Amino acid sequence: MNRDATTDSTLSIERRTIEVVPDDERHGTPRSQLTLWFGANMQITAIVDGALAVVFGADAIWAIVGLLIGNVLGGIVMALHSAQGPRLGLPQMISSRAQFGIYGAVVPLVLVILMYLGFAATGTVLGGQAIGHILGSDDVAVGIVVFGVLTAVVAVTGYRLIHAVGRVASVVGIVGFTYLAIRLFTDYDVASFVGVKPFDVATFLLAISLGAGWQLTYGPYVADYSRYLPRTTSGRATFWCTLAGSVIGSSWSMTFGALVAAVAGDAFLDDQVGFIGSLAESTLVALLIYLVIVVGKLTVNCLNAYGGFMSILTTVTAFNGKTRASSTARAAYIVGFIAVSVLVALGASADFLSNFKNFVLVLLMVFTPWSAINLTDYYLVSRERVDVPALYDPHGRYGGWNVTALVCYVIGVVAQIPFLAQTLYTGPVTEMLGGADVSWIVGLVVTAAIYYPWARRTSNPPTTMIYPDGHAPAEATA
Repeated sequence: MNRDATTDSTLSIERRTIEVVPDDERHGTPRSQLTLWFGANMQITAIVDGALAVVFGADAIWAIVGLLIGNVLGGIVMALHSAQGPRLGLPQMISSRAQFGIYGAVVPLVLVILMYLGFAATGTVLGGQAIGHILGSDDVAVGIVVFGVLTAVVAVTGYRLIHAVGRVASVVGIVGFTYLAIRLFTDYDVASFVGVKPFDVATFLLAISLGAGWQLTYGPYVADYSRYLPRTTSGRATFWCTLAGSVIGSSWSMTFGALVAAVAGDAFLDDQVGFIGSLAESTLVALLIYLVIVVGKLTVNCLNAYGGFMSILTTVTAFNGKTRASSTARAAYIVGFIAVSVLVALGASADFLSNFKNFVLVLLMVFTPWSAINLTDYYLVSRERVDVPALYDPHGRYGGWNVTALVCYVIGVVAQIPFLAQTLYTGPVTEMLGGADVSWIVGLVVTAAIYYPWARRTSNPPTTMIYPDGHAPAEATA
């Protein structure tokens, strides 16, 4: 195989953007997805997500069970997106043009960009706090800037380095979180804080939703990290490795979070980074724990920055007709995205960040109908057959706007409103359910049920996979 030398080094800067990854640049095995997604989920925000299930009233035991169920259900959806990567060799949101049209795909993309910007900003604050503790600085701004620079370096370097950081995060996460769990059980009588509340349907469903919602947010960029796998890579292997890594990592973190919330409550939520560091038995160990937090947040923040840049580029190229971007433009997009997230983190008060994060959580409702349409079309309607060159041509097979997908998308979003349970809005059906948010289930089921029969009559998938000239071996199109 004559692989381009520029792709061989972990530290070489990635050249590919929204175009198909050529076969001679494909590399790796599905196991890389396991370590990446495990490392990306071994981080403090996942701990907070698990803690919220207890804060909202669930007993720790039932919260842990509900979070696990939610992670598995949401993880299945997320991993089905990941399995598209090796076959298509494309970023996730470019492939969604097959359902929404070249211009139509921009509709969910705008909200996706806002959401990743919000996650990047709040993640930068947490990472900055940890770096501040390491540097011994009371000024969190210093840590935020340093963390932003680290994110930019890794995200600009690209795919290989992001995977390498994910592997490091997996190892330090296992060691660090195991140590923290031991310290938690040493410092607190954890057993006396669990199993003390009766089972409650509403809070149990809420825990499931927290776990599922966490996984669903990865959908729009998960294939970005599997698209470099060889085209012959088993979709099933990619699915299971992605699912295992993401679910095990998130469930581990959220279980720890639920237990921490049960024994510490507001002491943890008021200062998540500080409380985690306080579990260490010495200053040196505390510094190492802060380093674990930084590595975990760096992994997922790079995913947010990389996915945000890819979404912006997908939006821009829909209108300028380009099929790729230069390395300079690629770096500029990434640095610009990270700079905005750092500015938001620096200029935001604690109240603003809390409100902005609530706004971001409301935007989760845009993911479920998008996922339902993308997966239903790819696996059931098009049956894994895509006309890749047409994804860049508004006058081609997929056109500029796909009315079927866009109407179903809007219906899927609207259908969730009565079932929402967010800080900014609580739907009437949610109140009847005692506060349980099941909007993501409604979004998936309603959208898929409407889209499938309609798309079967209106879509025009190719009879075989169609790749750009020079990109597919003969057997790949058979």
